[in-house]
Amino acid sequence: MTICYELAKKKDLPTIVAIYNQTISLQTVTADLHPVTVAERTAWFDSFTADKYPLWVIKSDQEIIGWLDLSPFYGREAYQHTAEISIYLDQKARGQHIGSQALKFAETQLKALDLENVVAFIFKQNEPSIRLFTKSNFSQWGLLPQVAEIEGKLLDLVIMGKHFS
Repeated sequence: MTICYELAKKKDLPTIVAIYNQTISLQTVTADLHPVTVAERTAWFDSFTADKYPLWVIKSDQEIIGWLDLSPFYGREAYQHTAEISIYLDQKARGQHIGSQALKFAETQLKALDLENVVAFIFKQNEPSIRLFTKSNFSQWGLLPQVAEIEGKLLDLVIMGKHFS
């Protein structure tokens, strides 16, 4: 399977939202409890910039099978060299090492984006994502125990990070 990455375009937003909404029912991937709409995600989409905090679609055979973004960490200027990473894959693309490829791709972009640190916020119960980031040499930088509740279950939030400088 040949994978490519392209900066997301506004016309990609419905597919991005559809892929995101697939994860809500898993109850261990996102803290959203109900599907989001394209209209609700438009401002979020517009916040990405190609030169510092990009949003890419992941494609296979010209079909979007996932997306990857780097977003500002904590919104303060002193964190200008740190970004939060998010990776979401269509359910039919999971388990095929595309997440590992996406992480490697993101790493190749960091220097041009003037980023040196990457953090990921992952529910501890999301074992596939914890394995993915651990395998890519991210380490646990923090743990927020039982900070989310989904369907009566308390979830722990793991903060994973890696320095690239």
